[in-house]
Amino acid sequence: MCGLSGEVRFDGRRPDLASVERMTDAMEDRGPDGRGFWSQQSVALGHRRLQIIDLTDSGAQPMSDPQLRLSCVFNGCIYNYRELRARLEGRGHRFFSGSDTEVLLKAYAEWGTGCVERLVGMFAFAVAEHDTGRVVLARDRLGIKPLYVTQDSDRLRFASTLPALLAGGGVDTSLDPVALHQYLSWHGTVAAPRTVLAGVRKLPQATVRVVEPDGTHRDHCYWQPSYTRRPEQGSDPVHWREAVQEALRTAVRRRMVADVPVGVLLSGGLDSSLIVALLAEEGVSDLATFAMGFESEKGEEGDEFHYSDLVARRFSTDHRQFMIASDRLPTELEAAIGAMSEPMVSHDAVAFHLLAEQVAKDVKVVLCGQGADEVFAGYHWYPQIAAAGRADAPDAYADAYFDRTHDDVASLLHPDMAADHDASRDFVRTHMAAPGAQSALDATLRLDVHALMADDPVKRVDNMTMAWGLEARVPFLDHELVELAAACPPELKLAQNGKGVLKDIGRRILPREIVDRPKGYFPVPAVRHMAEPVLTRVREALTAPEARRRGLLDQDRVARLLADPARHRTKRGASTLWQVASLEIWLQTHGIE
Repeated sequence: MCGLSGEVRFDGRRPDLASVERMTDAMEDRGPDGRGFWSQQSVALGHRRLQIIDLTDSGAQPMSDPQLRLSCVFNGCIYNYRELRARLEGRGHRFFSGSDTEVLLKAYAEWGTGCVERLVGMFAFAVAEHDTGRVVLARDRLGIKPLYVTQDSDRLRFASTLPALLAGGGVDTSLDPVALHQYLSWHGTVAAPRTVLAGVRKLPQATVRVVEPDGTHRDHCYWQPSYTRRPEQGSDPVHWREAVQEALRTAVRRRMVADVPVGVLLSGGLDSSLIVALLAEEGVSDLATFAMGFESEKGEEGDEFHYSDLVARRFSTDHRQFMIASDRLPTELEAAIGAMSEPMVSHDAVAFHLLAEQVAKDVKVVLCGQGADEVFAGYHWYPQIAAAGRADAPDAYADAYFDRTHDDVASLLHPDMAADHDASRDFVRTHMAAPGAQSALDATLRLDVHALMADDPVKRVDNMTMAWGLEARVPFLDHELVELAAACPPELKLAQNGKGVLKDIGRRILPREIVDRPKGYFPVPAVRHMAEPVLTRVREALTAPEARRRGLLDQDRVARLLADPARHRTKRGASTLWQVASLEIWLQTHGIE
């Protein structure tokens, strides 16, 4: 995993190499092991390397093949690179490295843009064709690896992080009212292609973009499960338990491919515990596992060590725990927000940032359980939505999931910053109106997995781990497992208060206490309850001169939020104050006026 950047000129000029260098160096944390550049005619590429596969200089990037007349930069991991390499060698290709990057380069030469359909993994890449000047951008099926773009009539720039694009300069940093509406409706999530900045967009997941030398481009979405039933698979719970367990076993096995040690983030919840159990079944010994906790606040426990210890003892892992004192939070909040490509409100971002700092001292790769709740319907609001008819799914989703109504969103913002329509509900209606998705739950999971999840929790995990040069892999987002789950009958996923299929698997291979425990989160009580010293930092940000000049928020509403932080919460109980403060702090941290 790494950080990539690039510039493509459409005006006949050479790329601005100094800007590409600044973008690349802004991602040093993502790739501390190497730095490289390539430029020819109208295209320039930059790269920061984190060495995971082929630790020699032969795997360095940007990678060029003079015979194929191709160059590329790549972020991620192709888990089936060895199988693809053997197939490509059978077609006459010769390799000069042991890296998955070279496999990607030669796969593009062999199959063109269709190569993405053969890749099993997480990836974002750019391929430059030397002879045509064409540049191809692509992103993996679930959007695990990020790719940001900014474009005008003269040039296109792209990078693995939004702040890297800012470092390049020349970005329109005005705020996007539709993105702000989504941010305040969906717990800080902004769906691709938008970001909160009007001048920056995200390449959507499962998308290939072909950029021509004149600046025109075409996008192709290459993957989308139908979320319909397969008659031959039936609805037998035993069949689905066995099928999902085998698919998850394959997903976990694939993600052990590395030339460096691999560990697991073990919260003690069902999802991460299943990963540890399946690795034990695969014969992995002395597995490094990691857990983190925070001090209690207002009676809320800040750690779940009891459960992670239980799993670690059961499977004899090399387990490490880290307890964080509350007085570290203000400093760590600043660092976590600085690592965010976009503003995020989930208070466990700081937990992931702190955990990644410690874990990166021992390993370069970790597996984690993110995505299981979206893929297998684990959240408590899903049954409410599932009870609705298919035609009523958009309204049921808004009632159960949205933080606030359109009018309430508008009341938080200065009138100049408010969208003139219910942008978030319109997005949901349009997405759910697409063909497929038999039931209301199918439509909901399709929306969550293929439109929203990439920007929370997937982006959160990527940003917080890569800030420390740590590669996080997510077995529950294996695309074949997601395809299988999409076809699974909704009632099997909703059973046992959610994730019924996974719980059936867990009852066979995990301690019962893990399966039957209440659903946990990554608690950071001081942030959740707006306790000191976090509250002081929030007040400073929202009353700062930059915030007043920006005029983003209604100042009377801000004063009321600060006067009584505990009173003002979203429909699902999250802090409204933290939601608006995290946005303002992010804008200030990244120097956006």
